[in-house]
Amino acid sequence: MKDGARKGARPADPRHALGLAGEEAACAELVRRGYEILARRYRTRAGEVDLVARDGATVVFVEVKTRATDAYGGGASAVTWQKRQRLARVAVEFLARSGQWNAPCRFDVVVVTPALVPRVEVYTHAFIVE
Repeated sequence: MKDGARKGARPADPRHALGLAGEEAACAELVRRGYEILARRYRTRAGEVDLVARDGATVVFVEVKTRATDAYGGGASAVTWQKRQRLARVAVEFLARSGQWNAPCRFDVVVVTPALVPRVEVYTHAFIVE
């Protein structure tokens, strides 16, 4: 093995590391705003939501988009109709499994632009699913 690499270790993916750093920055900002983080990377057969949080009595499903540049559009533009539908299905499963059918809920998008001090933009009520 070369350069101290571990057998079976996967090579570091810079995009994955960027995404994890963005998620950390998003969590820190949401906690600073008074949200309680309930789950990270909540996954079901329907898909995955980056964060599930509580803002007062409201359950908030949060999609985090981290972009090093706006070359392909900002992070918020990456939450397509298909992605919103998938997030809605995951939200329904979360609410059912946690027994919170009557809890108000919403979808937020957090856009993180990495820098020495990351810029974190929180879009509350980012979209409505019908």
